[in-house]
Amino acid sequence: MIRQRVPVVLVGLTVLAQIAYPLVSGSARNVLTMVTVALGFAAAVTHAAVTRGVRVAAVLVVVTAGGGLVVEALGTATGFPFGAYAYADSLGSKLLGVPWVIPLAWTMMAWPAWLVAGRLASGWARVAVSGWALASWDLFLDPQMVDAGHWTWSSPGAGLPGVPGIPISNYVGWVLVAVVMSGLLRLFLGEGDAGPVAPMFGFYLWTYASSVLAHVAFFGLPASAAWGALGMGVVALPLAVSLTRTTRPAPMASTR
Repeated sequence: MIRQRVPVVLVGLTVLAQIAYPLVSGSARNVLTMVTVALGFAAAVTHAAVTRGVRVAAVLVVVTAGGGLVVEALGTATGFPFGAYAYADSLGSKLLGVPWVIPLAWTMMAWPAWLVAGRLASGWARVAVSGWALASWDLFLDPQMVDAGHWTWSSPGAGLPGVPGIPISNYVGWVLVAVVMSGLLRLFLGEGDAGPVAPMFGFYLWTYASSVLAHVAFFGLPASAAWGALGMGVVALPLAVSLTRTTRPAPMASTR
């Protein structure tokens, strides 16, 4: 059906925007960042709506974009749960001190993370896998965005080796928020997510592989490339292995 191709097209456009990102600079790169996230958000929500229904898409937006806005507003106002940080003015207008694009980014990766976790685990174990699948993406995201000047911590304190300016509390906060979001998705959506998953699986694996490459080859951030490769690889690599498996035909019964 034509409408089921829409998420595929949107994923493709998101990937193209990400490919173009290292090729531009200055304000053009800032605009492209916002366009990329908007396309990724649209891809995730459209995929959820087309393959699983409007209710699922609505729950996804409320839990991840709505929840993302709440937790980011809380974070910038109080320092909990990520640490004391503030956004620059480079990502467009703000709501409650949070650039409008930030809550959309939570949705953009939360949906593929949830579906990927469904491939690898079930029940409440899926919540833990989904939470890690989402939170580990930040091992790439924060170093890249801090390097670009989109946000800063007032007192970063101890961070990961080779990744200055970002406190350990930020990553702990991401795990906490991502697990809570995944738990809410499990609570409201259950396990009923049968439907096409290829575009979201492809996007998750692309995000993993392209982030490793970009941090090494284009951004000059080898330490975050290594941390991200390890952290996000905990989910991405088992997913890739599971997708390479083929079902062997059952042996034919003997007629003797």
